[in-house]
Amino acid sequence: MSDSESIPLCVDLDGTLVKLDTLHQALFLLLRRDPASMLKLPGWMLKGKAFLKDQVMQRVKLSADALPYNTQLLDWLKKEHARGRKLVLATASNYRTANAVAEHLGIFDEVLASNDEINLRHSRKLEAIKKRFPTFGYAGNDSADFPIWDAAQEVVLANPSKAAKKGYAIRADHIFLEQRPVGRMFVKAMRPQQWLKNLLIFSPVLLAHRYTELGSLLNSVIAFCAFSLAASSIYVLNDLFDLSADQHHPRKCRRPFASGDLPIAAGALLTPLLVLASLGLCIFLPPPFLITLLVYYAITTAYSWRVKQMPIADVLTLAVLYSMRIVAGSVATETMASGWFIEFAIFLFLSLALVKRTSELKEMKDNASEDHSHRERGYQVDDLPLLLGFGTASGYIAVFVFTMYLGSDKVAELYTYPRLLWIFCPLLLYWITRIWHLAWRGKMTDDPLAFAARDPQTYVIGAMGVAALLYAI
Repeated sequence: MSDSESIPLCVDLDGTLVKLDTLHQALFLLLRRDPASMLKLPGWMLKGKAFLKDQVMQRVKLSADALPYNTQLLDWLKKEHARGRKLVLATASNYRTANAVAEHLGIFDEVLASNDEINLRHSRKLEAIKKRFPTFGYAGNDSADFPIWDAAQEVVLANPSKAAKKGYAIRADHIFLEQRPVGRMFVKAMRPQQWLKNLLIFSPVLLAHRYTELGSLLNSVIAFCAFSLAASSIYVLNDLFDLSADQHHPRKCRRPFASGDLPIAAGALLTPLLVLASLGLCIFLPPPFLITLLVYYAITTAYSWRVKQMPIADVLTLAVLYSMRIVAGSVATETMASGWFIEFAIFLFLSLALVKRTSELKEMKDNASEDHSHRERGYQVDDLPLLLGFGTASGYIAVFVFTMYLGSDKVAELYTYPRLLWIFCPLLLYWITRIWHLAWRGKMTDDPLAFAARDPQTYVIGAMGVAALLYAI
């Protein structure tokens, strides 16, 4: 073993061993679970960063087994530990988090961490390390680690910042990179594939046969963009609230913030920027659109913060949010939307929201050995039969409401051959029944609309419906 390999190795936690800032995650978890305590934040901050961290970590506990570790670094550390090398977790994080991580990994001989009085960062961390070890190696990632690397005999970089890479890459004994392109992660966090839902904004103009009016189409496009940016801001905020829950999910743990591929602070900045961009587009649309968008923001924020944990209320809220897109398209183009169509949309999207919850419960049932308590949803596996009944009934009611819409005077006015539109009924019945059949078999993804976007049968059914619509005009 070389000299550098025989000396103790001190390892930073936030951004190094773990790919995110544990304090930032804890703050969002605290905001989610106990928003009233956030009013105390200014007072805690006045007493110093160490006191702030201690107060936050007294109130929330992060799951060390679910944190997004730098796997390349961790694999190397495990090999070093197996060789008998002394490893020390030296971090500015609160000792509660540091001890939990050390206990979970089982490779660290000592832990140096912040307490309620001392924030172990910069020179204080260096002082604590030198007090214990005259010579040492150090693994870090950013500018806060510069003075420690200067004093270290061994330099280890893990997902280094640009400044760290520029200043210490030449000196580094080991470099571990586990980063995905930031630009791609920002796009992924905004979930542009979910913007397909906002195509409902075009439905009032299309159903009223005003698609030849350039002004109405332009307003629909602007409204679509405004709602898409608004939806993305909510998706980002939702991911920040759901960090801990997503990290326990087999697929959601790969989301940009839960996986540590995007800094939590970047998400906190991205959300208001998207909101401002969305609201800025409202100046080109009639004033009622702004009111609709603000109501949408209020409901979605409430959903992300609390309602999504409330059984039944969560799926009803989702159905309302989907239908609000139709209302938004109506007010943006000053086109009256059919009441029958809005009712149809509410029942249809209630059914799809219940599909989403049924799929999640089916997955929980199939993985009964796993602990799902951290997913923070209000449903239990025993609710599956109830959700199946509610969801299928809602889907079939949607088809019934659609038949009532086809019998209305408005349809007779708009279409030359309105009877051709009845082909939608068997198509809808087949599609809804198939979606629920797949959900019950556990073959449905978390998002039925995302599934539909990749499903060949959905495109065939859609093409048949569009053909009937065109012939009916």
